[in-house]
Amino acid sequence: MAKQFLEYVIDGSKRAVVVVQRMCRADKGRGAPTHTKSSDFVGVNRKYMKPLYISLVLFLTFGMFTASSRAENLKIGYGAFSLGYALIWITKEGRLFEKNGLDVDVLYLESNLVRTALISGDIPIGAMSGAAMAAPKLQGADLVLLLGFQNYLPFRLVVRPEIKSAADLKGKRVGVAGFGLVAERAARLVVAKLGLNPEKDVTLLQTGGEATRLAALINGSIDATVLNPPIHKRAVEAGMRVLANMAEMGIPFQNSALVTSQRFIAKSPEVTRRLVKSFVEGIHLIKTNPEVTKRAIGKYMRMKDQKELDEAYEILDSLTQRKPSPTLEGLKPIISDLSPKIPAAKTAEPKDFVDVRVLEELDRSGYIDGLYR
Repeated sequence: MAKQFLEYVIDGSKRAVVVVQRMCRADKGRGAPTHTKSSDFVGVNRKYMKPLYISLVLFLTFGMFTASSRAENLKIGYGAFSLGYALIWITKEGRLFEKNGLDVDVLYLESNLVRTALISGDIPIGAMSGAAMAAPKLQGADLVLLLGFQNYLPFRLVVRPEIKSAADLKGKRVGVAGFGLVAERAARLVVAKLGLNPEKDVTLLQTGGEATRLAALINGSIDATVLNPPIHKRAVEAGMRVLANMAEMGIPFQNSALVTSQRFIAKSPEVTRRLVKSFVEGIHLIKTNPEVTKRAIGKYMRMKDQKELDEAYEILDSLTQRKPSPTLEGLKPIISDLSPKIPAAKTAEPKDFVDVRVLEELDRSGYIDGLYR
């Protein structure tokens, strides 16, 4: 597309240049006609037309390139095909990045590779949980939460059919995505809520992403795992059981969030503003346009069943806040959990993990409220 655009501009510029050249040659001779022929611009004096055509050439050759160059290219990584990251897909599908002058590449990177790529500088923006960014942040990495996509845990604890109660879970294998990631933290929380000790009463196994954990649960490689809705229904359809619904527990927790670096914010403040504005408009799209929302969910999560898409939309709508500020309360258990392992966690404050200046500025302007009037 970029090549076609370039050829179009160059071709248009050449045609304009030819016109200017012809008119300049005509003006060189004495007695050059004052007016054009009927096939030209009738009745317009050439001495006024020549500067006009020159201006047109300059616009075609430089002006259009300048407009195009304002589209900043960004790479945004995310690590799971779950509703926690659906806002990225929906904002992309709704062309809201482009509307705000951003050319965004949305990249799927397996699990904690998003964190690794962000820390190394391979990508400037990454979507991950508060649990994924907290440990490296406490150890000195330049990471900061820009937006909170989901501030509660929607997971279901799904178990093998022979497990009927929390007591039956004792001594069993619980699959998680990876240590330090949100699925592990969620598994620990829900096991504790059920009255068991996650350190002693169950064995946590690094199993992989949701699709891998689902398959492992069905084939008996693990006895339990946490799954996001509506993926958990596939396990139920295969004969598994939901032992606990974390969405009903209402535990504040920084689930999915948009993470960047203070270095990027300082270097690209205008791009940061346009990015935040794009996501705020993406949330408005979720709230007001179910069809675009479901189309994006279906595309990225490979859902075709209309009933499943309808349910996914309702879940996403209920978990998405209009003003996507990260949850300080939801960062507290994450930091607390890291205290025995990372000394800096003992004195860390949740506010040090977030930078909501751009979001608050947009909110104070009345823009967010204005979207819903």
